[in-house]
Amino acid sequence: MAEFTVNEMLEMQRQLQEKYKDKWEPICIDTGKNKLLWMIGEIGEVADIVKKNGGEEAVSDPELRAHLIEEMADVLMYYHDVMLCYGITSDELREAYTKKFERNMKRW
Repeated sequence: MAEFTVNEMLEMQRQLQEKYKDKWEPICIDTGKNKLLWMIGEIGEVADIVKKNGGEEAVSDPELRAHLIEEMADVLMYYHDVMLCYGITSDELREAYTKKFERNMKRW
């Protein structure tokens, strides 16, 4: 199975935003905070699935698992909208992520 990259997700979000540009808020710095709030709401939906059903059932029951994965996809969609709003590139994210990883590897 091929990897699903950040760049692919960003491009898909660009296409989605372009399609609905007349109906949705524009992708810009001013709407970045709204996208963050929407993302937090989606994270809450992920947490609710696990909270209400338990982690084991959420991953082993096919219907719950599909719902969990769908909600996680919603989180990622808003996450990538936030990246687009603030002009964060996948290269910048990779660099910051790698630096944070390296710091955390030396932390404890």
